[in-house]
Amino acid sequence: MSVLVGQGLHKTFGVTPALRGVDIAVAAGEVLAVMGPSGAGKSTLLHCLAGILQPDSGEVIFEGRPVNRMPDRERSRLRRSVFGYVFQFGQLVPELRVLENIALPLLLAGKGRRAALAAAEQWLPRLGLQDVGQRLAGEVSGGQGQRAAIARALIAGPRVVFADEPTGSLDSVAADEVMELLVTAAKTEGAGVVVVTHEARVAAYADRQVTVRDGRIVLPASMSRAS
Repeated sequence: MSVLVGQGLHKTFGVTPALRGVDIAVAAGEVLAVMGPSGAGKSTLLHCLAGILQPDSGEVIFEGRPVNRMPDRERSRLRRSVFGYVFQFGQLVPELRVLENIALPLLLAGKGRRAALAAAEQWLPRLGLQDVGQRLAGEVSGGQGQRAAIARALIAGPRVVFADEPTGSLDSVAADEVMELLVTAAKTEGAGVVVVTHEARVAAYADRQVTVRDGRIVLPASMSRAS
């Protein structure tokens, strides 16, 4: 059963159409790769599905509720506690410790600092970060930063995780490690995952792949993750 659905999504920036009637769905526990060349509309699609951008027309439906028709406050709550995000460069706060970065979603949701940090502490060994939890985020490697970003995305128990080029700043070894951790952790938590990428090796970690070109899905295809 689909946890998140986009129906007839259109989005234009100025006179440039970015999405031209996209239909897409992701199930709980499914990893969906959205592929395509630069400028195809991949990131715009992800941002519409994630409630960051409002589509000009069409609907985004999360667990039966139309996200794009929600009040701003409710949509913000979804983004803060029900959706998780992993971006290309991690977007950690460099002045905070890795542990504090992981705890941020809980702190922003009003959880007490001690409880939030205790919850974040539990994620450190799961993602191999036990040696860097007390270091400033600006002092860790790119791979460690992305692992921390995965923990931050998953700590609040999101129903859907959105990953926009999550390995774009990493070498191939670190990229494989990050994707393995993202897929394993998300599936363990039962979250649907939408990964935007232009790399076939990253898409190979997905259960299913679609290709976006010129704002349309042009090549839906089932694919099995490489063993």
